[in-house]
Amino acid sequence: MAETKVILTKTVANLGHSGDVVTVKAGYARNYLLPQKLAFAWNKGAEAQIVAMKRARLAQAVATREDAVAAKEAIEGSAVEIAAKVSESGKLFGGISKEAIAMALLDKAPVDPKAITVETIKTTGEFPATVQLHPEISANFFVKVVAE
Repeated sequence: MAETKVILTKTVANLGHSGDVVTVKAGYARNYLLPQKLAFAWNKGAEAQIVAMKRARLAQAVATREDAVAAKEAIEGSAVEIAAKVSESGKLFGGISKEAIAMALLDKAPVDPKAITVETIKTTGEFPATVQLHPEISANFFVKVVAE
């Protein structure tokens, strides 16, 4: 299989952060990373762009670290309650999305739904969840699902 080098313009889960040079399968780069503008093709002249992107990412990380610490204090150990339609057997019609959890957390702190890690929720009850607020900071909380 042919592989190609690309420079990431945004953080991609399980691949890298903005400014990283990664080697991926040619089809993944051609069909996903490049059309979604998540990366651009690597070349020898791109070294200055890589340095600038890493410097910008570092400056943003330092600025958001204080916000992440404050958000962790607000979220850590708390429980968010989400009401959902439930069948007679106690199962949900559908499931609870990460977007719904992020909306429930909004009164404590704004979070990215993609940063939330939780098992698939299909019944009522209390479920542990984690949100990654910063590369070094995460907060644990509970999602409580109740019948509507």
